[in-house]
Amino acid sequence: MTGMNGSNPVSMLQKIKRQQLRITGLVQGVGFRPFIYRLAQEFGLTGWVKNDGEGVLLEIQGINCEAFSSALYKQRPALSRIDQIKVKTVTPVSLEEVFLIKESQGGEVVCDIPADIATCPDCLAEMRDPLDRRYGYAFINCTHCGPRYSITKSLPYDRAQTTMAGFDMCPTCEQEYHDPLNRRFHAQPTCCPDCGPSLSHTITEIAHYIREGKILAIKGLGGFHLVCDALNANTVQLLRERKQRAAKPFAIMVAHPEQAEFFAHISPDERRLLEGAARPVVLLKKINDSLPETIAPNLNHIGVMLPYTPIQHLLLDELGARPLVMTSANPGGEPLVIGNDEAKARLAGIADIIIDHDRDILIRVDDSVVRQDGNKTTFLRRARGYTPCPITLKTEGPSVLALGAYLKNTICVTRGKQAYLSQHIGDLDRATTRAFLDETIDHLCGILQVKPQLVACDLHPDFATTHKAMDMDLPIFQIQHHHAHIASVVAEHHLKGPVIGVALDGFGLGNHGESWGGEMLRVDGLDMARIGHFTPLAQPGGDKAAVEPWRMGASVLHQLGRADEIETRYPDKDAKTLMLMLDKGLNAPRTSSAGRLFDAACGLLDICETSQFEGHAPMMLESLVSKIDIDPEGWNIHEDNLNLLPLLDKVSYLNAQSGANLFHGTLIAALADWIEKACAREKITTVALSGGCFLNQILSQGLIRKLQKAGLDAYLNQQAPLSDAGLSLGQAYLAQLYLEREN
Repeated sequence: MTGMNGSNPVSMLQKIKRQQLRITGLVQGVGFRPFIYRLAQEFGLTGWVKNDGEGVLLEIQGINCEAFSSALYKQRPALSRIDQIKVKTVTPVSLEEVFLIKESQGGEVVCDIPADIATCPDCLAEMRDPLDRRYGYAFINCTHCGPRYSITKSLPYDRAQTTMAGFDMCPTCEQEYHDPLNRRFHAQPTCCPDCGPSLSHTITEIAHYIREGKILAIKGLGGFHLVCDALNANTVQLLRERKQRAAKPFAIMVAHPEQAEFFAHISPDERRLLEGAARPVVLLKKINDSLPETIAPNLNHIGVMLPYTPIQHLLLDELGARPLVMTSANPGGEPLVIGNDEAKARLAGIADIIIDHDRDILIRVDDSVVRQDGNKTTFLRRARGYTPCPITLKTEGPSVLALGAYLKNTICVTRGKQAYLSQHIGDLDRATTRAFLDETIDHLCGILQVKPQLVACDLHPDFATTHKAMDMDLPIFQIQHHHAHIASVVAEHHLKGPVIGVALDGFGLGNHGESWGGEMLRVDGLDMARIGHFTPLAQPGGDKAAVEPWRMGASVLHQLGRADEIETRYPDKDAKTLMLMLDKGLNAPRTSSAGRLFDAACGLLDICETSQFEGHAPMMLESLVSKIDIDPEGWNIHEDNLNLLPLLDKVSYLNAQSGANLFHGTLIAALADWIEKACAREKITTVALSGGCFLNQILSQGLIRKLQKAGLDAYLNQQAPLSDAGLSLGQAYLAQLYLEREN
């Protein structure tokens, strides 16, 4: 018997299969279920799909199951990430006629958390269409864009688990929400002017205040921004004074990349970063002085971002694409403000007007800051748009919590082979920031439903993270600071075997209580040996030497036997007291810190009298470089330690720009020589570089090129920041290794 088209119905029936697919990765909150629904319709399949605690589970039935699976991976939603698809054959269901989207189920959570996503082109088109019902609406979003992590209480990612739970959808929104073919199908924050959040002021009013030169606090995705006209130098200076931010650069927001091209160079890769869904602040090279110098004083780069919320797009449309200062709304050094009442209490003395709305922000998430290094992206701050997307480790391990560093703090939580690096928390020198640390631990562990088996922290006994670890009812694993830096590179690049690690930063406590910061380590998992370091320098005044570069300049002169020049070079300083410190060794602890080496060069070149923020003086030094010069006699290697005093001696006789050129070029050459000799001695060809000093682009990229030319495999942090903000990843990686070894 044959069918009308000549086919055999028995044969066709035999070809019908039913498969169950378990998909893990970033598959919730990114339009995955409606994508599956449409794909099933396209291939004529029946079955169902649902979210659950592990990700997405579906069953398909028909004759095109293999074609469906192939198309699923190739055509997956742009914002999704598939880590694994497990397929098994199951018994076909008789009389099944349709494909359904089922309600989400809870259970043990092992799926990923979506990051906050910039407004998509489709929503922007609707927002700008006078005939659309969401025309001019400041909270437009869909499955492909909008708030995610910053409003999510727990998983699965459903409306009831977000801060949108209190907004009942109107009938039209609800119809869109339940239509699998609609772009807003199960878009959890979906809403419209009739049923969603509302702004406290109109866009026209906000634009008027900015034109008047007012400073505004505007509620965004992960917190408030302080906003003003970037072309009004007086207002920018007033913002500095009110925020007590004397020199740290401000980020600016422009409507489109072409606008930024008036004052900054933008490469194709940098444009891609600017326009991506994460919408970070991108560091761009200045090309003229068309913006007030007070935005990024004495620096040759400027941080630029594009709008990523409907409010920001509407405001820039209203202002005729005028550039805006867009900086975190917080009193100096404190956590980002997120609550409406909190804004009134904490920002009253900074902002003239507060622009809020009635959609709550659950967790503080600052703007991410990145730069393009060749064909790779480097994180200076990893937060909105990227947090909490996991970094995949080489192997699975037990869950651990790593508490990170004292400065630029982040935490890291592991689950299986995924490491979840938190958003930027900040320096832990304030009670408010330490409270934010507690909030982040609770939220990240809670949303992942993880119970860590171990807490990892720094070796320093006085760090707030160490105290926090000791207060937790968990076993503690303390890790040397620079070991963790190198381990963070090993972890994210899945490096095998021993590596030569070079960690360059400001400070980390050594194994025997010393002040380290210019270190060469041999690292093989948990095993670490210090095989070299920078020649130590005295720090007259202790911690003051880190903020007053002249002190390190004087220290170098003293060590070079030129102490008689100190009083002449620094006539307005208390040189006699400082010389007494150096002569007697009083309050002048010695350090191998690379950060203090940079400070010494700045002090000798009279570049920066007082650093207003961490890395301020070295950033000014880097901005002066016009070319790199090399003094082949500027260093020597003695007993595997790198002595750069000859370089500083030469630098002290030069003007600022010539000194900056010679310092950078010779430092790169010296480091390459030092590393090449160590690699040959240790018979290792893999090099890991980490630490805040490698944020210096001239240094990091110049050194990488030299090492690669020498035939070495050199790696920098890419997914985690190079600074202490990436330290928690290395701690977590080592903590997993420790637990595995102990067990």
